[in-house]
Amino acid sequence: MTPSIVVEPISTAKELREFVLFPFEVYRGDPNWVPPLINDRIKHFDPHHNPFFEHATVQLFAARRSGRIVGTIAAIDDQAHKATWNESVGFWGALEVLPDYEAATALFDAARNWLAARGVDTMRGPLDLHINDEIGLLIEGRDSPPVVMMTYCPAYYQEYIERYGMTKAKDILAFKTAIYEFGPDVQGLPERLARFAKISTERYGVTIRKIDFGRLDAEMELVKPIHRAAWSKNWGAVPMTDAEYDYLANALKAIADHDMCYLAFIDDKPVGVFVVLPDYCQPLRHMNGRMLPLGWLKFLWHRRKIDGIRVLIMGVLEEHRLKGIEALFYKAACEEAVRKGYRWAEMSWILEDNYKVIRGIEGMGGEVYKRYRIYDVSTRGEHDD
Repeated sequence: MTPSIVVEPISTAKELREFVLFPFEVYRGDPNWVPPLINDRIKHFDPHHNPFFEHATVQLFAARRSGRIVGTIAAIDDQAHKATWNESVGFWGALEVLPDYEAATALFDAARNWLAARGVDTMRGPLDLHINDEIGLLIEGRDSPPVVMMTYCPAYYQEYIERYGMTKAKDILAFKTAIYEFGPDVQGLPERLARFAKISTERYGVTIRKIDFGRLDAEMELVKPIHRAAWSKNWGAVPMTDAEYDYLANALKAIADHDMCYLAFIDDKPVGVFVVLPDYCQPLRHMNGRMLPLGWLKFLWHRRKIDGIRVLIMGVLEEHRLKGIEALFYKAACEEAVRKGYRWAEMSWILEDNYKVIRGIEGMGGEVYKRYRIYDVSTRGEHDD
Protein backbone atom coordinates (compact mmCIF):
# COMPACT_ATOMS: atom_id res chain seq x y z
CA MET A 1 0.00 0.00 0.00
CA THR A 2 1.37 3.41 -1.01
CA PRO A 3 1.97 5.68 2.00
CA SER A 4 -0.42 8.61 2.11
CA ILE A 5 0.53 12.20 1.36
CA VAL A 6 0.88 14.63 4.25
CA VAL A 7 1.10 18.35 3.48
CA GLU A 8 2.64 20.51 6.19
CA PRO A 9 3.42 24.23 6.43
CA ILE A 10 7.06 25.30 6.43
CA SER A 11 7.79 26.97 9.75
CA THR A 12 11.49 26.60 10.62
CA ALA A 13 14.80 27.59 9.03
CA LYS A 14 15.70 23.91 8.64
CA GLU A 15 12.44 23.23 6.80
CA LEU A 16 12.98 26.26 4.56
CA ARG A 17 16.38 24.95 3.54
CA GLU A 18 14.80 21.57 2.71
CA PHE A 19 12.16 23.43 0.68
CA VAL A 20 14.85 25.29 -1.30
CA LEU A 21 16.99 22.18 -1.85
CA PHE A 22 14.12 19.98 -3.05
CA PRO A 23 14.27 21.07 -6.73
CA PHE A 24 17.75 19.54 -6.94
CA GLU A 25 16.00 16.16 -6.60
CA VAL A 26 13.26 16.94 -9.12
CA TYR A 27 15.68 18.06 -11.84
CA ARG A 28 18.51 15.61 -11.24
CA GLY A 29 19.87 14.67 -14.66
CA ASP A 30 17.89 17.35 -16.56
CA PRO A 31 20.48 19.09 -18.79
CA ASN A 32 18.32 22.20 -19.26
CA TRP A 33 17.67 22.99 -15.60
CA VAL A 34 19.70 25.83 -14.09
CA PRO A 35 20.29 25.42 -10.34
CA PRO A 36 19.63 28.69 -8.50
CA LEU A 37 22.00 29.95 -5.86
CA ILE A 38 20.76 28.29 -2.68
CA ASN A 39 21.46 31.20 -0.36
CA ASP A 40 19.68 33.62 -2.71
CA ARG A 41 16.59 31.40 -2.73
CA ILE A 42 16.54 31.24 1.06
CA LYS A 43 16.69 35.05 1.23
CA HIS A 44 13.95 35.27 -1.41
CA PHE A 45 11.52 33.51 0.93
CA ASP A 46 12.72 35.30 4.06
CA PRO A 47 10.29 38.02 5.29
CA HIS A 48 13.20 39.76 7.03
CA HIS A 49 15.08 40.10 3.77
CA ASN A 50 12.56 40.46 0.92
CA PRO A 51 10.47 43.69 1.07
CA PHE A 52 7.63 42.01 -0.84
CA PHE A 53 6.55 40.62 2.54
CA GLU A 54 5.78 44.15 3.75
CA HIS A 55 2.48 43.98 1.84
CA ALA A 56 2.00 40.25 1.39
CA THR A 57 1.61 37.09 3.45
CA VAL A 58 3.11 33.87 2.16
CA GLN A 59 2.74 30.32 3.40
CA LEU A 60 5.10 27.66 2.11
CA PHE A 61 4.02 24.01 2.11
CA ALA A 62 5.82 20.70 1.64
CA ALA A 63 4.14 17.42 0.70
CA ARG A 64 5.69 14.31 2.22
CA ARG A 65 5.40 10.55 1.88
CA SER A 66 6.81 8.63 4.81
CA GLY A 67 8.56 11.80 5.96
CA ARG A 68 10.29 12.40 2.58
CA ILE A 69 9.51 15.57 0.64
CA VAL A 70 7.84 14.83 -2.69
CA GLY A 71 6.59 18.33 -3.53
CA THR A 72 6.49 22.02 -2.54
CA ILE A 73 4.27 25.05 -3.15
CA ALA A 74 3.80 28.63 -1.94
CA ALA A 75 0.44 30.29 -1.27
CA ILE A 76 0.58 34.07 -1.61
CA ASP A 77 -1.88 36.70 -0.39
CA ASP A 78 -0.73 40.05 -1.79
CA GLN A 79 -2.64 43.03 -0.40
CA ALA A 80 -1.04 45.33 -2.98
CA HIS A 81 -2.58 43.35 -5.84
CA LYS A 82 -6.01 43.47 -4.23
CA ALA A 83 -5.73 47.21 -3.69
CA THR A 84 -4.51 47.84 -7.25
CA TRP A 85 -7.02 45.68 -9.11
CA ASN A 86 -9.92 45.49 -6.66
CA GLU A 87 -10.23 41.76 -7.20
CA SER A 88 -10.21 38.83 -4.81
CA VAL A 89 -7.19 37.04 -6.26
CA GLY A 90 -4.41 35.21 -4.46
CA PHE A 91 -1.46 33.41 -5.95
CA TRP A 92 0.55 30.23 -5.93
CA GLY A 93 4.14 29.59 -6.91
CA ALA A 94 7.32 27.65 -6.10
CA LEU A 95 5.66 24.46 -7.32
CA GLU A 96 8.09 21.59 -7.53
CA VAL A 97 6.86 18.01 -7.46
CA LEU A 98 8.08 14.57 -8.38
CA PRO A 99 6.04 12.63 -10.99
CA ASP A 100 3.19 12.12 -8.50
CA TYR A 101 -0.23 13.60 -9.34
CA GLU A 102 -1.58 12.80 -5.89
CA ALA A 103 1.15 14.95 -4.35
CA ALA A 104 0.49 17.78 -6.81
CA THR A 105 -3.22 17.66 -6.01
CA ALA A 106 -2.56 17.76 -2.28
CA LEU A 107 -0.29 20.79 -2.74
CA PHE A 108 -2.83 22.66 -4.87
CA ASP A 109 -5.51 21.85 -2.29
CA ALA A 110 -3.34 23.15 0.54
CA ALA A 111 -2.62 26.43 -1.21
CA ARG A 112 -6.21 26.87 -2.35
CA ASN A 113 -7.66 26.12 1.08
CA TRP A 114 -5.24 28.52 2.74
CA LEU A 115 -6.25 31.29 0.35
CA ALA A 116 -9.95 30.49 0.70
CA ALA A 117 -9.63 30.78 4.49
CA ARG A 118 -8.31 34.30 3.91
CA GLY A 119 -11.37 35.21 1.84
CA VAL A 120 -9.75 34.87 -1.59
CA ASP A 121 -12.03 33.75 -4.44
CA THR A 122 -9.49 32.96 -7.19
CA MET A 123 -6.06 31.35 -7.07
CA ARG A 124 -3.68 32.40 -9.86
CA GLY A 125 -0.22 31.21 -10.75
CA PRO A 126 2.52 30.35 -10.94
CA LEU A 127 4.19 33.54 -9.69
CA ASP A 128 7.40 33.52 -7.71
CA LEU A 129 6.41 35.48 -5.65
CA HIS A 130 4.83 38.35 -7.59
CA ILE A 131 4.20 39.77 -11.05
CA ASN A 132 7.56 41.57 -11.11
CA ASP A 133 9.44 38.33 -10.48
CA GLU A 134 9.80 35.02 -12.35
CA ILE A 135 6.32 34.08 -13.53
CA GLY A 136 4.44 31.61 -15.69
CA LEU A 137 4.62 27.90 -16.45
CA LEU A 138 6.82 26.99 -19.40
CA ILE A 139 4.55 25.28 -21.95
CA GLU A 140 6.57 25.70 -25.17
CA GLY A 141 10.33 25.83 -25.68
CA ARG A 142 11.53 23.27 -23.17
CA ASP A 143 14.33 22.15 -25.49
CA SER A 144 16.76 24.78 -24.21
CA PRO A 145 17.71 26.20 -20.81
CA PRO A 146 15.95 29.29 -19.49
CA VAL A 147 17.71 32.63 -19.50
CA VAL A 148 18.34 34.66 -16.38
CA MET A 149 15.22 35.26 -14.25
CA MET A 150 12.95 33.07 -16.41
CA THR A 151 11.31 29.79 -15.44
CA TYR A 152 11.71 26.15 -16.41
CA CYS A 153 9.78 22.99 -15.46
CA PRO A 154 9.14 19.37 -16.41
CA ALA A 155 6.46 18.74 -19.05
CA TYR A 156 4.17 16.93 -16.62
CA TYR A 157 3.57 20.09 -14.58
CA GLN A 158 1.25 21.38 -17.31
CA GLU A 159 -0.63 18.07 -17.35
CA TYR A 160 -1.07 18.13 -13.56
CA ILE A 161 -2.19 21.77 -13.45
CA GLU A 162 -4.77 21.39 -16.20
CA ARG A 163 -5.99 18.02 -14.92
CA TYR A 164 -6.61 19.70 -11.58
CA GLY A 165 -8.98 22.11 -13.31
CA MET A 166 -6.93 25.27 -13.71
CA THR A 167 -7.62 27.28 -16.86
CA LYS A 168 -5.56 29.77 -18.82
CA ALA A 169 -5.60 33.34 -17.52
CA LYS A 170 -2.84 34.75 -19.74
CA ASP A 171 0.11 33.64 -21.84
CA ILE A 172 3.42 35.48 -21.81
CA LEU A 173 6.03 35.24 -24.52
CA ALA A 174 9.79 35.21 -24.90
CA PHE A 175 11.28 36.38 -28.21
CA LYS A 176 14.74 35.63 -29.49
CA THR A 177 16.75 37.50 -32.09
CA ALA A 178 20.14 36.69 -33.61
CA ILE A 179 22.23 39.82 -33.03
CA TYR A 180 25.23 38.45 -34.92
CA GLU A 181 23.19 38.49 -38.14
CA PHE A 182 23.20 42.30 -38.08
CA GLY A 183 26.93 42.24 -38.89
CA PRO A 184 29.99 43.70 -37.14
CA ASP A 185 28.89 47.31 -37.72
CA VAL A 186 25.17 46.49 -37.25
CA GLN A 187 24.69 47.48 -40.90
CA GLY A 188 22.17 44.64 -41.16
CA LEU A 189 19.84 46.19 -38.60
CA PRO A 190 16.29 46.24 -40.05
CA GLU A 191 15.84 49.42 -42.09
CA ARG A 192 12.55 50.22 -40.38
CA LEU A 193 14.18 50.11 -36.95
CA ALA A 194 17.07 52.33 -38.02
CA ARG A 195 14.62 54.79 -39.59
CA PHE A 196 12.50 55.04 -36.44
CA ALA A 197 15.62 55.53 -34.31
CA LYS A 198 16.68 58.40 -36.58
CA ILE A 199 13.21 59.98 -36.42
CA SER A 200 13.35 59.73 -32.63
CA THR A 201 16.45 61.87 -32.40
CA GLU A 202 15.92 64.22 -35.33
CA ARG A 203 12.18 64.91 -35.11
CA TYR A 204 11.51 64.52 -31.40
CA GLY A 205 14.87 65.43 -29.92
CA VAL A 206 15.19 62.24 -27.92
CA THR A 207 18.54 61.63 -26.27
CA ILE A 208 19.69 58.56 -24.38
CA ARG A 209 22.50 57.97 -21.95
CA LYS A 210 23.75 55.09 -19.87
CA ILE A 211 22.41 54.69 -16.35
CA ASP A 212 25.12 55.78 -13.90
CA PHE A 213 25.44 52.86 -11.50
CA GLY A 214 27.92 54.90 -9.46
CA ARG A 215 25.05 57.10 -8.32
CA LEU A 216 22.28 54.54 -8.48
CA ASP A 217 20.12 56.01 -5.72
CA ALA A 218 19.72 59.25 -7.67
CA GLU A 219 19.19 57.39 -10.94
CA MET A 220 16.45 55.27 -9.38
CA GLU A 221 14.52 58.44 -8.60
CA LEU A 222 14.35 58.98 -12.37
CA VAL A 223 13.51 55.34 -13.08
CA LYS A 224 10.69 54.90 -10.55
CA PRO A 225 8.08 57.23 -12.07
CA ILE A 226 8.75 55.85 -15.56
CA HIS A 227 8.50 52.26 -14.42
CA ARG A 228 5.36 52.82 -12.37
CA ALA A 229 3.57 54.75 -15.12
CA ALA A 230 4.73 52.71 -18.12
CA TRP A 231 3.51 49.42 -16.63
CA SER A 232 0.43 50.73 -14.80
CA LYS A 233 -2.07 49.53 -17.42
CA ASN A 234 -0.46 46.13 -18.04
CA TRP A 235 -2.44 43.09 -17.02
CA GLY A 236 -1.70 42.19 -13.40
CA ALA A 237 0.81 44.99 -12.87
CA VAL A 238 1.31 46.10 -9.26
CA PRO A 239 3.35 49.23 -8.46
CA MET A 240 6.50 48.46 -6.56
CA THR A 241 7.26 50.12 -3.24
CA ASP A 242 10.38 52.20 -2.67
CA ALA A 243 11.82 49.34 -0.62
CA GLU A 244 11.20 46.93 -3.50
CA TYR A 245 12.90 49.30 -5.93
CA ASP A 246 15.91 49.48 -3.60
CA TYR A 247 15.96 45.68 -3.45
CA LEU A 248 15.79 45.45 -7.25
CA ALA A 249 18.43 48.15 -7.74
CA ASN A 250 20.91 46.34 -5.53
CA ALA A 251 20.38 43.17 -7.54
CA LEU A 252 20.68 44.93 -10.90
CA LYS A 253 23.85 46.74 -9.87
CA ALA A 254 25.49 43.33 -9.50
CA ILE A 255 24.08 41.56 -12.57
CA ALA A 256 23.06 44.14 -15.20
CA ASP A 257 25.34 44.98 -18.10
CA HIS A 258 26.10 48.60 -17.23
CA ASP A 259 26.92 49.39 -20.86
CA MET A 260 23.41 48.43 -22.02
CA CYS A 261 21.22 50.13 -19.43
CA TYR A 262 19.81 53.45 -20.63
CA LEU A 263 17.57 56.35 -19.76
CA ALA A 264 15.83 58.33 -22.52
CA PHE A 265 15.09 62.05 -22.28
CA ILE A 266 13.03 64.69 -24.07
CA ASP A 267 13.86 68.26 -23.04
CA ASP A 268 15.82 66.85 -20.08
CA LYS A 269 12.72 65.00 -18.83
CA PRO A 270 13.18 61.22 -18.36
CA VAL A 271 10.68 59.38 -20.56
CA GLY A 272 12.05 55.85 -20.97
CA VAL A 273 14.20 53.17 -19.35
CA PHE A 274 16.00 50.13 -20.78
CA VAL A 275 17.86 47.42 -18.82
CA VAL A 276 19.81 44.43 -20.13
CA LEU A 277 21.16 41.41 -18.26
CA PRO A 278 23.86 39.06 -19.51
CA ASP A 279 22.51 35.50 -19.46
CA TYR A 280 23.99 34.49 -16.14
CA CYS A 281 22.15 31.20 -16.36
CA GLN A 282 25.05 30.06 -18.53
CA PRO A 283 27.65 30.12 -15.71
CA LEU A 284 25.05 29.15 -13.08
CA ARG A 285 24.51 25.83 -14.85
CA HIS A 286 28.01 24.78 -13.72
CA MET A 287 27.84 25.84 -10.06
CA ASN A 288 25.32 23.43 -8.49
CA GLY A 289 23.74 26.30 -6.56
CA ARG A 290 26.82 27.17 -4.51
CA MET A 291 29.40 29.95 -4.62
CA LEU A 292 31.69 28.10 -2.19
CA PRO A 293 34.12 26.49 -2.14
CA LEU A 294 34.74 26.56 -5.92
CA GLY A 295 31.51 27.90 -7.37
CA TRP A 296 32.84 31.43 -7.70
CA LEU A 297 35.78 30.20 -9.76
CA LYS A 298 33.43 28.34 -12.09
CA PHE A 299 31.31 31.48 -12.31
CA LEU A 300 34.28 33.66 -13.30
CA TRP A 301 35.46 31.12 -15.85
CA HIS A 302 32.10 30.57 -17.56
CA ARG A 303 31.03 34.22 -17.34
CA ARG A 304 33.63 35.00 -20.00
CA LYS A 305 31.79 32.72 -22.41
CA ILE A 306 28.30 34.23 -22.05
CA ASP A 307 27.00 34.77 -25.57
CA GLY A 308 23.46 36.00 -24.92
CA ILE A 309 21.56 38.77 -23.18
CA ARG A 310 18.05 39.34 -21.88
CA VAL A 311 16.20 42.63 -22.27
CA LEU A 312 14.67 42.76 -18.80
CA ILE A 313 13.09 46.23 -18.81
CA MET A 314 12.00 48.37 -21.74
CA GLY A 315 9.47 51.01 -20.78
CA VAL A 316 8.40 54.33 -22.27
CA LEU A 317 5.84 56.76 -20.87
CA GLU A 318 2.56 56.29 -22.72
CA GLU A 319 2.44 59.81 -24.17
CA HIS A 320 5.84 59.26 -25.85
CA ARG A 321 5.36 55.76 -27.26
CA LEU A 322 5.04 56.74 -30.93
CA LYS A 323 8.31 58.66 -31.07
CA GLY A 324 10.72 55.84 -31.90
CA ILE A 325 12.26 55.68 -28.44
CA GLU A 326 12.01 51.90 -28.32
CA ALA A 327 13.85 51.70 -31.66
CA LEU A 328 16.54 54.02 -30.34
CA PHE A 329 17.02 51.76 -27.30
CA TYR A 330 17.21 48.63 -29.45
CA LYS A 331 19.68 50.19 -31.90
CA ALA A 332 22.02 51.40 -29.14
CA ALA A 333 21.87 48.06 -27.34
CA CYS A 334 22.51 46.08 -30.53
CA GLU A 335 25.54 48.17 -31.35
CA GLU A 336 26.95 47.64 -27.86
CA ALA A 337 26.06 43.93 -27.83
CA VAL A 338 27.87 43.31 -31.13
CA ARG A 339 30.89 45.22 -29.85
CA LYS A 340 30.98 43.00 -26.75
CA GLY A 341 30.60 39.76 -28.68
CA TYR A 342 27.06 38.76 -27.74
CA ARG A 343 25.35 36.68 -30.42
CA TRP A 344 21.68 36.68 -29.44
CA ALA A 345 19.13 38.44 -27.27
CA GLU A 346 15.95 37.38 -25.54
CA MET A 347 13.19 39.94 -25.06
CA SER A 348 10.97 38.79 -22.22
CA TRP A 349 8.56 38.56 -20.77
CA ILE A 350 5.90 40.02 -23.10
CA LEU A 351 2.14 39.72 -22.60
CA GLU A 352 0.57 37.83 -25.51
CA ASP A 353 -1.79 40.74 -26.27
CA ASN A 354 0.77 43.56 -25.98
CA TYR A 355 0.66 43.99 -29.73
CA LYS A 356 2.57 47.27 -29.95
CA VAL A 357 5.61 45.83 -28.19
CA ILE A 358 5.31 42.57 -30.13
CA ARG A 359 5.33 44.42 -33.46
CA GLY A 360 8.41 46.35 -32.39
CA ILE A 361 10.25 43.18 -31.45
CA GLU A 362 9.24 41.44 -34.66
CA GLY A 363 10.48 44.51 -36.53
CA MET A 364 14.00 43.78 -35.34
CA GLY A 365 13.79 40.10 -36.26
CA GLY A 366 12.55 38.69 -32.96
CA GLU A 367 10.61 35.43 -33.04
CA VAL A 368 8.64 33.70 -30.28
CA TYR A 369 10.64 30.73 -29.03
CA LYS A 370 9.22 30.16 -25.56
CA ARG A 371 5.69 30.48 -24.18
CA TYR A 372 4.64 30.61 -20.55
CA ARG A 373 1.15 30.36 -19.06
CA ILE A 374 -0.55 31.73 -15.97
CA TYR A 375 -3.59 29.85 -14.71
CA ASP A 376 -6.69 30.61 -12.63
CA VAL A 377 -8.83 28.33 -10.50
CA SER A 378 -11.66 29.12 -8.12
CA THR A 379 -10.96 28.54 -4.45
CA ARG A 380 -14.55 27.34 -4.03
CA GLY A 381 -15.84 23.84 -4.73
CA GLU A 382 -14.00 20.66 -5.68
CA HIS A 383 -11.12 20.30 -8.09
CA ASP A 384 -11.35 18.14 -11.20
CA ASP A 385 -10.03 14.58 -11.10
